[in-house]
Amino acid sequence: MSSANLERAGDRGRARTLASVLVPVLNEEAHIREAVAAMRAQRLDGDVELLFVDGRSEDRTRAILEELAGADPRVRVLDNPARQTAAGLNVGLGHARGQFVARMDGHTIYPPDYLSIGIERLRRGDVAWVSGPQVPRGEGKWSRRVALALGSRLGTGASNRFGGEAVDEPSERELDTGVFTGVWSKDTLDAFGGWDEGWPVNQDSELAARVLAAGGRIVSLPAMGALYVPRDSPLTLARQYWRYGFYRAKTSKRHPESLRRSSLGPPAVLLTAVGAVLAPRVPRLMARAMLLAYALVLAGAGARAVAAGHRSDGAAVPAVLATMHLAWGCGFVAGCYRFGPPTQALARVAGLRRSRGAGSRPAP
Repeated sequence: MSSANLERAGDRGRARTLASVLVPVLNEEAHIREAVAAMRAQRLDGDVELLFVDGRSEDRTRAILEELAGADPRVRVLDNPARQTAAGLNVGLGHARGQFVARMDGHTIYPPDYLSIGIERLRRGDVAWVSGPQVPRGEGKWSRRVALALGSRLGTGASNRFGGEAVDEPSERELDTGVFTGVWSKDTLDAFGGWDEGWPVNQDSELAARVLAAGGRIVSLPAMGALYVPRDSPLTLARQYWRYGFYRAKTSKRHPESLRRSSLGPPAVLLTAVGAVLAPRVPRLMARAMLLAYALVLAGAGARAVAAGHRSDGAAVPAVLATMHLAWGCGFVAGCYRFGPPTQALARVAGLRRSRGAGSRPAP
């Protein structure tokens, strides 16, 4: 087929496809069938394509996807040789034929009207990005405990990206760079050049910072709440949060407006713990007193979880929260060393530097 014919065929496919769903996957064998079933069940007045971009999984993820693709022409399997999420998303974006694009995750269950609600909100205008709350749903022992921890402000850092239950409400919440997947016009993603592949983690936050800096709005609709399965072991949880902190430091360096005051809590806990061991006598005693207060706050979170009926899992919540905070804090400090300290972001948080465009838009 000639290049002109290929271009015309692509245009026809794009005209027929309303939405393209991009799903970067890597070793998602345990959850991929359930996730794909939820994606295939999307209720949308228009054609949808499901683009699974596999990072060369070492389990049966690819085989399962190929099987599903053979039974459903909407499912397409693409290769992601870079094995990074941002790269996989860009591969999917390059193949997307839809007028609208959604990002979905292979370990998350999205409500059947996720696409239709997001597209309807985009069509009403005044927003560039529509998302829904991330609703933790534990399955294994540690996954349940992480879900409980994420049910508290100590676990979410006061971010609006999280929610307790997927609900049907007309309200929407303004988001900053704390975002969880979402729906866009393809033109919007193309205008921003997709995701920056220098961010193997925290790529949505980096993209959100660019969208916000350009004057775009990002909103979360409760009815788009998606069930997310947290990590199911302390080690994988610590690794995940270390990477979150590491690349949040990079995001804060590149986009000073993206750093929230609550993000400094975990590094502060880490530095206090170090001071409790290495500081001179008086500062060391002060640091130990602060650590004691921190431990009491964690114990309170655990007691509330136990009182809510989660006995054994609730008792582990303080350990889960401490793991999340210390791993994130270590990652952030390591990121500051690797990428340079985000001095402008820290000055803004401390009130020493006025936010760009302060007063021009409501704070999330």
